[in-house]
Amino acid sequence: MHALPGRGERLVVLGVAESDAHAVANQLIALQLRDYGFTVVNLGVCTPLGDFADAVDAHPQAEAVLIGSLNGHAHHDLRDLPALRAAGRLSPPVIVGGNLSVGSRTTEADLRRLRDLGIDHILTDSNEIVLLLDRLRSTGKAAELQHD
Repeated sequence: MHALPGRGERLVVLGVAESDAHAVANQLIALQLRDYGFTVVNLGVCTPLGDFADAVDAHPQAEAVLIGSLNGHAHHDLRDLPALRAAGRLSPPVIVGGNLSVGSRTTEADLRRLRDLGIDHILTDSNEIVLLLDRLRSTGKAAELQHD
């Protein structure tokens, strides 16, 4: 884990959903974000949602929580998000990406189920992460919830 960022530096919490052990994309995204100057608190693979909340509690300056899922079980793994949010935890925007449904095609119904849990942003391309983070920061949404 890197040292805490100084004033003006940007920090994100990154990890892979609880039932997912796909590490390569996680590591590549962490490298990409670091190349853009972000401090990355990388929780790695098979991360329970509560661990993401604990990381945000430890790093309240986090501007977003990035959760990857490649096995298609994102909805199940993120089912506790409404309860955590109701308890005042995981307040930064939660961004999810990867293969978000079982099978080869993610439907609009799959995406709606994730949004209904309180997922703030769903990305289909990891190259969109920095653009989204910059947009959230420029609109002041990095510190508050916003739903796509």
